[in-house]
Amino acid sequence: MEFRPCIDIHNGKVKQIVGGTLKDQGDQAAENFVSEQNAPFYAKLYQSCGIRGGHIILLNAKDSPYYEATKSQALAALEVYPGGLQVGGGITAENAHEFLRAGASHVIVTSYVFRDGKVDYDRLEKLVQTVGKEHLVLDLSCRKKAGSYYIVTDRWQKFTDECVTEELLDRLAGYADEFLIHAVDVEGKASGIEGELTELLGKWNKIPVTYAGGIGSFVDLEELAEKGQCHLNYTIGSALDLFGGNMKFEEVLKFSEKLL
Repeated sequence: MEFRPCIDIHNGKVKQIVGGTLKDQGDQAAENFVSEQNAPFYAKLYQSCGIRGGHIILLNAKDSPYYEATKSQALAALEVYPGGLQVGGGITAENAHEFLRAGASHVIVTSYVFRDGKVDYDRLEKLVQTVGKEHLVLDLSCRKKAGSYYIVTDRWQKFTDECVTEELLDRLAGYADEFLIHAVDVEGKASGIEGELTELLGKWNKIPVTYAGGIGSFVDLEELAEKGQCHLNYTIGSALDLFGGNMKFEEVLKFSEKLL
């Protein structure tokens, strides 16, 4: 159970947003925090603390007027900490190598491997052939609908028909080194974790999974450790003091060390 830091970039700035409010139209999102520091600042900090496996997420669509500024921030962070960070947001088989060459340890992919609401296994196999399973993280971020968790794509705006189940995780694990899963309905709210989802993921435990969403206190972290059976890596965003929250970065690192 490791702490995996994040660098979320929107409109060319490092931000923490409320996940369910992200809109491509007008590049809008409800903001919890907009940093005065750039992405390389956070990359250097994570490197200095020896934290690996964090993720950079580009939150603008490729046709956004802000995309190039957002991408520039991401590439600069990768250059600062080569091999230490993963990157996601608009990744395809065609552009994945650009980010790996820039220093990403893994590329994180969601929307590219879905078509008409289903997993497109031809695209998934093409990605594996292009970058290698060892460099691929599948983002299975999800929202609850009709009592189940469904994967959402296109910066969490579109529901797919794919429900997060042990059977789906089993199938997709053959294509990926890790999973990244944001519980989108609580993402950016620091209001508590999605217990049902973390229980499912912790019970499964076949390849590394990073959970993000709703962690707002050390009580939430203890609950995550219990329900996830200490099997889930975790990300803390807006609740972290680095991003304007109350959870001290140093204390979070100590919590992680205690569980190792």
